[in-house]
Amino acid sequence: MKPIGYWLNRTDQALTDYMNSMLAEFGLTRIAWQILNAVEDDPQATDSDVLAVLAANADAAALTGAIETIVADGWVARPEPGRLALTDDGRARLAEAAERVGAFRELSTAGITGEEYRIAVTVLERMTHNLESGAEQ
Repeated sequence: MKPIGYWLNRTDQALTDYMNSMLAEFGLTRIAWQILNAVEDDPQATDSDVLAVLAANADAAALTGAIETIVADGWVARPEPGRLALTDDGRARLAEAAERVGAFRELSTAGITGEEYRIAVTVLERMTHNLESGAEQ
């Protein structure tokens, strides 16, 4: 059996590759998708908020680049300096892309019960907490 780190890396790469391919028709990447969702979840979102929320997903340079891309592509506007808000067009396109992401989620969890998924996430969360807490000692 391969160790958990092997499967974590392979799974993350498979998720990224599949999402990037699937979202390409919308001009998005997995990171851009995550940013759009963070902005949708927080109507008062700032660049700093997005960087903080998604710090575990990508480095600041990648996130900043993706933010600028979705602004340039009209998904998001800057109602004031440092703030981000979905445009009406961005909201409509995001809903369209969400349908594809729903199908992706079904594919990625095929054959996995809700309980198995919950256990997997709980175990990974606990492992992360253990390691982050241990690093502070």
